[in-house]
Amino acid sequence: MKQEGNIYQDKEPPNEDAESNEHSTLWTDIKNSIKGVEYDFTQGSIGKAILLLSIPMVLEMAMESVFAVVDIFFVAKLGPEAVAAVGLTESMLTLVYAIAIGLSMATTALIARRTGEKKIYKAAKAAVQAIIVGFTVSLPIALLGLFYSDMLLSLMGASPVIINELSGYTTIIFTANAVVMLLFIINAVFRGAGDAAISMRVLWIANLLNIVLDPLFIFGIGPFPELGVAGAAVATTIGRGLGVLYQMYRLHIKGSRIQLELRHWIVNWPIIKRLVRLSLGGIGQYLIATSSWIGLMRIMAEFGSEALAGYTIAIRIIIFSLLPSWGMSNAAATLVGQNLGANQPQRAEKSVWITAFINMAFLVCIGLSFYIFAPELVMLFTDEEQVIAIGAQCLRIISAGYFFYSWGMIMTQAFNGAGDTMTPTYLNFICFWIIEIPLAWGLALSLEMEESGVFWSIVVAESMLGILGIYLFKKGKWKLQEV
Repeated sequence: MKQEGNIYQDKEPPNEDAESNEHSTLWTDIKNSIKGVEYDFTQGSIGKAILLLSIPMVLEMAMESVFAVVDIFFVAKLGPEAVAAVGLTESMLTLVYAIAIGLSMATTALIARRTGEKKIYKAAKAAVQAIIVGFTVSLPIALLGLFYSDMLLSLMGASPVIINELSGYTTIIFTANAVVMLLFIINAVFRGAGDAAISMRVLWIANLLNIVLDPLFIFGIGPFPELGVAGAAVATTIGRGLGVLYQMYRLHIKGSRIQLELRHWIVNWPIIKRLVRLSLGGIGQYLIATSSWIGLMRIMAEFGSEALAGYTIAIRIIIFSLLPSWGMSNAAATLVGQNLGANQPQRAEKSVWITAFINMAFLVCIGLSFYIFAPELVMLFTDEEQVIAIGAQCLRIISAGYFFYSWGMIMTQAFNGAGDTMTPTYLNFICFWIIEIPLAWGLALSLEMEESGVFWSIVVAESMLGILGIYLFKKGKWKLQEV
């Protein structure tokens, strides 16, 4: 007999014997994290909880970043116009990502809180409402892409060739945006329930399919039609779509941590309103951060293509280096939500401090590596001396802020995990729009520091984010957040 308050439903709860946990080796924990072995994150070792959650979350994020890289790799063989079509579409898709990320933050907070309370039936209801909201929001976007993709490309300044011959890519990607939305949201359900390994496997499936299907549909290999750049959209959509089908399968099979049944598929307006309210902060965070990077790119463009190229390469290296940190940040969000749900705010707070300290140690080591090997890292992407010099300078300066940034990113996700999505939004607004952009303009142009002025503005803004995040986290109002 299933009970609403039983997190393990029909299964026996895992053995929480202290001596057994003490004898668990690091390698065993790593294997268990990838396998997705059940663990009650409101009990036992916090360090083990962080490890079990972080590893699959890091691998999940790495897989998400592979999508764009794979598409560009194959599309680049079709020429610059095809690459531009993909780039312009991805720029417009930012809005879809913003909504998907905002809803996923809200979903993680709700699911984690209900899981911590051991109210799995309510967690399942929240999961259904998140899926309904995500699918509903995707419909008008799909219609926009289906009928007006050429107009959207025209507004973005696309060339006549892209508008008239290559808009199929945009049409397919926007029409099928539901698979992007649901991929993010349902993975957030798994993460909130503490089943990060499923989220990881979903993106493995989607990416492997995309890698295999991309060349088949783009170049018309074997029995497949030669679709050109539109083939990349078809391959990506099939990969993501089958990933969503696997997600739905996992949500409905017996024994899942969040098991959906027919009785859950009823619209619940109070939960939907709560989801929308929470997601607004997440959407705001993403849009503020994204627009600030666009602003910095505009300032960097003042110093020529070499400066822009060096900056772009350095930022890609930095983003890649931060993947493990984002995995730890997502782990912190889950731990905060579940422990607040279990009425253990002290354990939630301790989880955040431990995660932040581990992240600090990791990023300080990365920062030192950047300082020492910056030119060599940039040389992996280019052999242009000026580009290498600027990219290396960017890596070295920005890495100086890694100490504070390591704390800021954990604190931000801790607030989100508690359901306080507005505090990080305000912090992003202050640090990125009020401080970073004006400071970059002033240092780079008014004080004629050029590229280095932009780089130092990033350090100042990210450091302020870390300091303010720690200050507000210590005040503890997030512990009282109702979700």
